[in-house]
Amino acid sequence: MGNGRLVRLLCKMNFVTERDDGTVDSEWSETGDRYLIKLFRDYVFHAVDDDGRPVASMAHVEQHSQRWLQADEGVRGQVKQGVLVTLSSENRQATTAAAQAIAAITATELPQGQWQDVIATLLQNVTSSNTGLKISSLQTIGFICESISPEILAAQSNTILTAVVQGANSEEPSQEVRYAAITALLNSLEFVRQNFDNEGERNVIMQTVCEATQSPDDSVQAAAFECLVRIMQLYYDKMRFYMEKALYGLTVIGMKHEDEKIALQAIEFWSTVCDEEIELQIEEDARDPGQPPERENYQFAKTALSQVLPTLLFLLTKQDADADEDEWNVSMAAATCLSLLAQTIGNDIVAPVIPFVEQHIRNPDWHYREAAVMAFGSILDGPDPNVLTPLVSQALPVLIEMVKDQVVQVKDSAAWTLGRVCDLPIECIQLDVHLHSMISALVAGLEDSPRIVANCCWAIMNLTEQLGGLDAETYALSQYFEGIITTLMRITEANVNENNSRTSAYEAMATLASTGARDTHAVIAKLGVATLDRLDATIAGLAQAVGVDDRLALAELQSNLLN
Repeated sequence: MGNGRLVRLLCKMNFVTERDDGTVDSEWSETGDRYLIKLFRDYVFHAVDDDGRPVASMAHVEQHSQRWLQADEGVRGQVKQGVLVTLSSENRQATTAAAQAIAAITATELPQGQWQDVIATLLQNVTSSNTGLKISSLQTIGFICESISPEILAAQSNTILTAVVQGANSEEPSQEVRYAAITALLNSLEFVRQNFDNEGERNVIMQTVCEATQSPDDSVQAAAFECLVRIMQLYYDKMRFYMEKALYGLTVIGMKHEDEKIALQAIEFWSTVCDEEIELQIEEDARDPGQPPERENYQFAKTALSQVLPTLLFLLTKQDADADEDEWNVSMAAATCLSLLAQTIGNDIVAPVIPFVEQHIRNPDWHYREAAVMAFGSILDGPDPNVLTPLVSQALPVLIEMVKDQVVQVKDSAAWTLGRVCDLPIECIQLDVHLHSMISALVAGLEDSPRIVANCCWAIMNLTEQLGGLDAETYALSQYFEGIITTLMRITEANVNENNSRTSAYEAMATLASTGARDTHAVIAKLGVATLDRLDATIAGLAQAVGVDDRLALAELQSNLLN
């Protein structure tokens, strides 16, 4: 069958049918038609081999999908009727599981020309006065659209689109119905390309989605902005009219929304715009001079700079000191979008960003201080090096100082920004002025928290790769080489690899060893001996390791040593 979407959907069904919430009736799937869903789930996901061991391969899932097709038609019909009936249940967990089951069965049968009337049945449910049935049926349509190749559903795109647009319409009184419909629309966007080619139908779709961004329900708003992100990915070429009429203003307002889900999707919209225009620029650069462009770059990002940029800079200051550093949040999304914006518009990003950096780089409030550092680091990829060189020269002393800031978030961003500076053409750095203080700061950072260590290692790697003196007698890092290696070796002696700090240290040592000049070879030779000694110790350790975790940790360490 080879349908990756089906595999994902089958897996989703398994996740949905497992319950760990004590507030939910634990017997909900044990009786009536819902029991058939559980039996089907258990048949596919709870199988064991001849030795009683769980079978957990994707091939097994696909194999049982084929077995479903080979099952007795009467039994399959009973299961399908049961899950369709379950859509009208008052138990939301049951209807969600039924929707997943219907989508999984549809993804298996519809490509084989079977269960042709399932879409018609669901569309009829959408016109029902039963709000719960309407919601679960729209949810099911969304799951089906997500799980099946667009060409299989293309013939029914008009009727599906009519139903979901009607459910998402601003006149729909139930916001739950609107949410289900907008989500279904999101999943159906890929196969309604013919509808998007029709201006009248496209206008209806865009009006519906834009109105949904103004819903009183935050979930509907977030789903609508997510729709706009996907529309921009798929139909950039048709967005010029809608950008001018509505999307510039709507998305900037969305970025400022108090609900983080909405703000994140609105920021993602502009990141997607930048992604599309960066790709268009790459195509333009690769195009033969006499060949006309296949697509036009409307430069939405450049046009919206005066509206989008101030909002992004403001959002950079919305860090949460208590947030998990790996948790995606508004300030991280804004920094990513700013970086993409710099890559998209190049030199034009510099002039409006630098005043923000200068104003807040020494702000007593660490939120603004960190935002200023992040803003500077985010615009270093895109503008011409000639434009950046004087700015880097002016900023380096402050950045070096900020690696020692009292606030870990500021230190982390400063170390990351130094890494980006070291990734610039080396001519941007005045080595005779800044190298010594930069190396001192980076080595000091190697003794800091793991998240700082990883960024300092990255900066050192970028620096030695650019200064590398393979055939030279000496190079700019020679006098610091042994001190850096010694500090990195201390990091690798730790038994933990928090924030990939140990792995980063090994990578930095490997890069230093591969780029060092001849006068560093004696240090590299000692490093080689120490590495072999550690490798021997891991081999002996493997023989004594008793647990899977211990073996995995030793295997990871060996991989680092062999790097």
